[in-house]
Amino acid sequence: MKPVLLLFLLLGFTAVSQDTTSVEKYTIEQFYGNTRVSGGEFSNDETKLLVSSDESGIFNVYEIDIEDGSKKQITQSKEDSYFAEDYVPGTGEIIYSADKGGNEINHLYLLKKDGEVKDLTPGENEKTSFIRWSEDDKSLLYISNKRDPKFFDVYKMDIGTWQPNMLYQNDEGYQLEGLSHNEQMVALSRPITTSENQLFIYDREKDKMQEISKQKGSYSASGFSKDDQKFYYITDIGKEFSYLVEYDLETGETSPVYETNWDVMYSYLSENDKYRVIAINEDGKNRLIVQNNETGEEIDLPEVPDADIKAVNLSDSENLMRLTIGTSKTPNNLYVYDFRTNEIKKLTNTLNPEIDPEDLVASEVVRYKSFDSLEIPAIYYKPH
Repeated sequence: MKPVLLLFLLLGFTAVSQDTTSVEKYTIEQFYGNTRVSGGEFSNDETKLLVSSDESGIFNVYEIDIEDGSKKQITQSKEDSYFAEDYVPGTGEIIYSADKGGNEINHLYLLKKDGEVKDLTPGENEKTSFIRWSEDDKSLLYISNKRDPKFFDVYKMDIGTWQPNMLYQNDEGYQLEGLSHNEQMVALSRPITTSENQLFIYDREKDKMQEISKQKGSYSASGFSKDDQKFYYITDIGKEFSYLVEYDLETGETSPVYETNWDVMYSYLSENDKYRVIAINEDGKNRLIVQNNETGEEIDLPEVPDADIKAVNLSDSENLMRLTIGTSKTPNNLYVYDFRTNEIKKLTNTLNPEIDPEDLVASEVVRYKSFDSLEIPAIYYKPH
């Protein structure tokens, strides 16, 4: 039986001490003064990151210079939150998403170099979500429910004309899990319970649906190999912990890629499959493993103390990796790791400057035995 991790938020971010003269007390308003930041897509020349931040009071789109960490606000919204999606390949233009007045009907918008904004998905009740760019960088791939508000179909829109064409009509209410590089294979899932779902691969060319989840359990897609011969997914079938599996799309054979005595949370391949990134939930925090697929060696990453790695993104050149990292004492921040120099650089500082992180406490993992002698791990915040 897998131990359940109990989160003891005795004080969380609150800084309290029996010796009130040595540790500052902070108000909840000061903690609400922290900045939230998300995203982090590389520019075409990989000198900037495109991010979303609410430092203006509401989410807007910003650019961060990777060299010096300077930030430039790109959009100036005062009412609706704008979320960065990506740069348009080869143009310097930007795609962002936003709803209207909190109606949660997100549209995709093109921000041109001259400041003009074009709604690419103008349907009044059309809800959309950005997927990625096509392999040749000439088209935008996204999902939309404009055909039927109950279901999300997959569309392709050429850069320049911005006219949508449907790639996959979703009549059964599947959830999109991913697309192969050549767009022939569509990974789909269907929830059964909170701990069980089905995973499928649909071949658009053959009009054939193949179920991957032959046994009942939890499945999540983890992408395709560059040559589209392999499909990867994470499952807990037959194991105490979830693990990464390779599925041969031609033969249907499966083989484990990575497993350990912790849950695999997510895994990605870099643009040309040079690197594989694997995050495992180790004692309640995501620890990152980066494998060099050419040498078979694991990259020795610089340590960020108390790090919980929430998300990663690798640049197309496979030279840089953006990491979203939170700690016990700080909200999420953005970092960039350089594979060539083995150096990591912090680009944001989202903690309210009125708060001294040294007044906050770092979490520690403790273990105690249950009534049946089962060892229970827990995250504990010990006051100063």
